[in-house]
Amino acid sequence: MTGIVNNKHKRVFVAMSGGVDSSVAALLLQQQGYDVTGVYMKNWSDPLADECPWEQDAADFLRVCKTIGIPHQIATFEDAYRAKVVEYLIKGYRAGLTPNPDMLCNREIKFKVFLKYALAHGANYIATGHYVRRSTRQNIVSLHAARDHTKDQSYFLALLTQAQAQRSLFPLGTLLKSEVRRIAKKNHLHVHDKKDSQGICFIGKVKFKDFIRQFIPAKPGNIVMTNGTVIGKHEGLSIYTIGQRHGIGIGGGIPYYVVEKNIKKNELVVTPASDNKPLFQTRLVFKNSSWVEKIPNVPLVCQVRIRYRQPLQKAKLRKKGNFYRLDFVQKQRAVSPGQIAALYSRGRLLGGGIIVK
Repeated sequence: MTGIVNNKHKRVFVAMSGGVDSSVAALLLQQQGYDVTGVYMKNWSDPLADECPWEQDAADFLRVCKTIGIPHQIATFEDAYRAKVVEYLIKGYRAGLTPNPDMLCNREIKFKVFLKYALAHGANYIATGHYVRRSTRQNIVSLHAARDHTKDQSYFLALLTQAQAQRSLFPLGTLLKSEVRRIAKKNHLHVHDKKDSQGICFIGKVKFKDFIRQFIPAKPGNIVMTNGTVIGKHEGLSIYTIGQRHGIGIGGGIPYYVVEKNIKKNELVVTPASDNKPLFQTRLVFKNSSWVEKIPNVPLVCQVRIRYRQPLQKAKLRKKGNFYRLDFVQKQRAVSPGQIAALYSRGRLLGGGIIVK
């Protein structure tokens, strides 16, 4: 669904991680007649991430490029990644928010820094292994949920602009994950059975607590009920998330959920699982909106996802000054400031923004 009729002389830089998805993306574009260059982005090197060394991923990337016969480059964006992603994460967690590193990585690195790099080196497009469908009508690019609903990654692209979408290709959107692996195996790509990457985008499978503690020292404080009753001690607000149940550190055999992080009082606010009403709300507000095609007319009935793989939720979009408000038909669990609200209409990704409250 790229909307491109003649691919000859169209040069595309593919962001390749050394995994099966981006490897097959490069292969498919080559088969479609594009002039393909594989690019491995080295964005982070950290001894704490020893379970996912970038050197092994880079070696897999180089081997795949050799197998399918495409030129390759390794581009280093560590300074930009630290400034645009890591610093943003640290600032957000210090403020009691829960920023989404994958969203930030896409917005600031893959579809901004890498896109700029690719265009400067003569590319017409960039491509990734995201599972999302792309279509073009009257020169406007639209993004849609992937055919494989279990792998659909349109949520992570909610902050893309039309200019970025125009220059981006997503060859895997119409394929199932099982089909991608079969294509890789059929074409002798050694990564056909490689496990999907996990952990923080480009950082790897390091424990989040260990990563964040490098930048935000532990500041213990009280764990309190919604009525203010102290029931325990937390290890530092930055390592907790709204809706968290496990690892809070409250004894007694009663399960609790995190409902708030009170930065001013350095208190972790919880509620027992038997009374989880404080965990639900019918509306949210978001800012820093970004729209894939155009700014929507409001009020607008749409579908919303406030976390990856969440079933779409029906809501009405309204605008208030520089902010947008979403009123949901059904109450939403664990709305987390700092996360992203992604908006859809009939499977088409409209855009999204950063949740404020």
